[in-house]
Amino acid sequence: MQSSTRIRMAAVAALLGWVAVFTGPGAPEAEAAPPDTTVGDLTGFSADGAVYRLEAGAAEARVSFVSDETFRIELAPDGAFSDPTGDDIVLPQGTPPRTRWKERDDRYELSTADITLHAYKSPLRFALYRADGTRLWSESKGLSWNGERTVQTLDRGTDEQFYGAGMQNGRGNTSHRGKTVEVGVDYNWNDGGHPNSVPFYLSSAGYGVFRNTYAPNTYAFTDPVTTSAQEKRFDAYYFAGDNAKDVIGQYTKLTGKPFLPPVYGLEIGDADCYLHNANRGERRTLDALKVADGYVEHDMPNGWMLVNDGYGCGYEDLEETAEGLQDRGMQLGLWTEDGLDKIAEQVRAGQRVAKLDVAWVGEGYKFALDGCKDAYKGIEDNSDARGFTYAPESWSGAQRCGVQWSGDQYGTWDYIRWQIPTYAGATMSGLAYTTGDVDGIFGGSAKTYTRDLQWKMFLGTTMTMDGWAPSDKQPFRYGEPYTSINRDYLKLKESLLPYQYSYAHEATKTGVGMVRPLVLEFPDDPKAASDAAKYEFMSGEHFLVAPVYRDSTERDGIYLPKGTWTDYWSGRMYEGPTTVDDYAAPLDTLPLFVRGGAAVPMWPGIRSYRDRTADSPLVWDVYPRGKSSFTLYEDDGVTRQHRAGRYATQTAEVDAPVRGAGDVTVRIGASEGEFTGKQTARPYEFGVHTGSEPGAVELGGKLPRLDSGAAYRAADRGWWYDRDDRGGVVKIKTGKLSTDKKFAVKLKGTSAVGGRDAAATAALAAPAGQEVGAGTGSTVAVDVTAGTADVTDAEVTLDVPEGWRVARPATVDRVPAGTTRRVELTVTPAKDAEAGEAGITAVARYRSAGESRTAVQRFAAAVMPPPPTGGAWASDLVWLKSANGYGPAERDRSNGESGAADGRTLTLAGKTYEKGIGTHADSEIEVYLGGRCTAFTADVGIDDEINGYGEVAFSVEADGKVLWTSPKLTGASATVPVDVRLDGARHVSLKVTDTNGSRTGDHGDWAAARFTCS
Repeated sequence: MQSSTRIRMAAVAALLGWVAVFTGPGAPEAEAAPPDTTVGDLTGFSADGAVYRLEAGAAEARVSFVSDETFRIELAPDGAFSDPTGDDIVLPQGTPPRTRWKERDDRYELSTADITLHAYKSPLRFALYRADGTRLWSESKGLSWNGERTVQTLDRGTDEQFYGAGMQNGRGNTSHRGKTVEVGVDYNWNDGGHPNSVPFYLSSAGYGVFRNTYAPNTYAFTDPVTTSAQEKRFDAYYFAGDNAKDVIGQYTKLTGKPFLPPVYGLEIGDADCYLHNANRGERRTLDALKVADGYVEHDMPNGWMLVNDGYGCGYEDLEETAEGLQDRGMQLGLWTEDGLDKIAEQVRAGQRVAKLDVAWVGEGYKFALDGCKDAYKGIEDNSDARGFTYAPESWSGAQRCGVQWSGDQYGTWDYIRWQIPTYAGATMSGLAYTTGDVDGIFGGSAKTYTRDLQWKMFLGTTMTMDGWAPSDKQPFRYGEPYTSINRDYLKLKESLLPYQYSYAHEATKTGVGMVRPLVLEFPDDPKAASDAAKYEFMSGEHFLVAPVYRDSTERDGIYLPKGTWTDYWSGRMYEGPTTVDDYAAPLDTLPLFVRGGAAVPMWPGIRSYRDRTADSPLVWDVYPRGKSSFTLYEDDGVTRQHRAGRYATQTAEVDAPVRGAGDVTVRIGASEGEFTGKQTARPYEFGVHTGSEPGAVELGGKLPRLDSGAAYRAADRGWWYDRDDRGGVVKIKTGKLSTDKKFAVKLKGTSAVGGRDAAATAALAAPAGQEVGAGTGSTVAVDVTAGTADVTDAEVTLDVPEGWRVARPATVDRVPAGTTRRVELTVTPAKDAEAGEAGITAVARYRSAGESRTAVQRFAAAVMPPPPTGGAWASDLVWLKSANGYGPAERDRSNGESGAADGRTLTLAGKTYEKGIGTHADSEIEVYLGGRCTAFTADVGIDDEINGYGEVAFSVEADGKVLWTSPKLTGASATVPVDVRLDGARHVSLKVTDTNGSRTGDHGDWAAARFTCS
């Protein structure tokens, strides 16, 4: 039952003032569309510098060149040009380029140094060519129009791929070829919607198109390609580029480069209503400080807090709240529910973040875009801070003033799935910062929250929001192990701030955001444009992120393009192109890979960027492969002084073998530039992932070699080879060095990433589905697979959760090259170990190809509860899985709203039940029986509270086999009894499935659900 969502969306639609068109029973009969008119023959031509006018009867076209690679085509069917966007979107572009024109028998050729536009005479039709004669695009018919829209029709290339159109939920990071995308507000913030649309697309043929309009657009990338806008005028800018990054750069040169957020804007934010919150009881704005204290007490980063995020939520004690947040290392944000009239006084009181609500945006995209600009400007006009806004509905140009936020969603596995392509795809439209709330704002669970937070740490910006959920959703609310996992990922993002901030600065120059579809980095790889890469993305050029979007401890279908890739957690190497299946991903493990050649700057061990001092180290995490480099960008992180040139850059260059043995040199250039707070000297640390121990490390002279991790941690200067860290990492400390002087660290006699003989490295794996019993000795299996050389003298042990015991390590004398040996170890979980997933790390120390090596692999084992005995109610058992279509599944209640235990008495056909399970399709409840039970009984149906509607089917599955299925049931159906034999079943799943494509009212009850056990 999703009535609250429907009501809210209807309210939003009404408040926005945009017009929605509805069809269906009772709708007025649609009028026939007016006939199309296609532009006719050319009847006049004139040139005025870089502007050309082409007449076709009453219609007139105008071509205006902006640069050598950018130009504009306008068409006025009645000969009268207009520009509804004015100077809202397109920025001043300076002096037009030199152009020339030539008349031929069938066309005019309008040229710059780089491109030539053909304007054919009969009929008027355009085609674009590079200076070398390569065709970029060609109209298959002339521009056409009717009373409702204008259309351009283009030939589609044999292998031509298309991207863009802004934030397209569930799409965009792979090709739009063969699909139709809408550009315009639709109030749909879920899969298939298109909030934060942008009327721009780009083609793999080397061009992009921006429709300069506020009208909704439709782009059909069929054959031919038809692109239309709902207005009786045509106005489009065209960009010719060497690649997609170049085209994005030209588009954002025209409409504005992305803004540079403050550093705290890259930290996670927190949002809730703290004044008279209907969901939380009476609270005051200053209560936000108690939540801020929770972040500090749990050692969790948090950059800012919106303290009035909720309809009808005001604020009080603003200045005191702002000061309290700043004392805790955070900034104050406000939700602009009622406009921007007070932004000046709010900013002077301490506001530094503005989240723009849809409810006051008004009629049309101009109002939304103006809101973004005005809020941004309001922060800057009344403080020395940078403007920083969030917006759920925006348009071209909004990239220069805010983060594009995907709106209100539910915390589900499907929510994670479709958001992955959404944000990576939006980068193809010049949107550098796109994001959604961690685990949505409705519903959610501890597990989906943790999985969602993991991958969103590799977005530039994100926040967690509480006000519409049944309980608070800060990352420390769910207890262990979730709190510790969330902390680890929050702090990992914090350590990566110099890397991410450098990409934020790069976006201000190139227009290209950090979060990238694979095709942007690997344009010549056809798989990168396909569904093979849909649910993964690049975070910068160096991290490939493949989020887990199912309730699973494994991830399949991870596509790694050409190159060398290192598993961030284990150090295991992969040579691309390859597809990785069965990747072990327990709850604490985000599938994460580092590209060979990476040099990643990091701030280690901090909770907030404010923890940095004049003596704080800068760490370079290096994966040496061939020649590579990275340029670190630094400024004061908060003010606008960088716009006056107050910033610094420092480049790391790595020179290493492409593979195999050799020396590795890391050169750190002088830091060039100045800003307030710049470190004049600092300690440097390096983690160089060689996989082979060097003979010496030099910095001027030889650095001292240290013999243990403890000695390394205690030293100010020296190096240590940690063979147990991710396949072997050389750890180096330089001591404090001047930032205005360059230096080089040389690792003698080592190797590229992966070791002197990377192919000889062994790999560990654990079979899926392993189960252990609380307090019971259990067997855990680990597979050791040798590489191209024999594995000898291997010792395998396990790192297990606190309170568990492990028997002696398993030893293996030899594993022949290319073969696998399974070893078994005995573990005893703690007696009070909670049922569910437990993370275990297998560690193998061995010799291969003349070197001592270590392989590690994290995997999940399932802790099983004691099996039931006698007669056991299903609602009283531990649920291994509890997936539900709306809110949580309920014990001994019907399905309620989004909170636990908010359902009503279970009622089927007038009969009430004290025991049972209330669900909402699609749902699955899994229990562990351990082979002890013989039968399952229940009464099933749709709860009486639904009053006749809904349509579902029930099923009982045991160990993956379907044992029983009900007929389709509606709210008017009679109760169906269930009596299923379960002899020998270990796992049983109770499923309720929607059967008519509409989940409204699908409240399926397992009433009196009971197991008979021995």
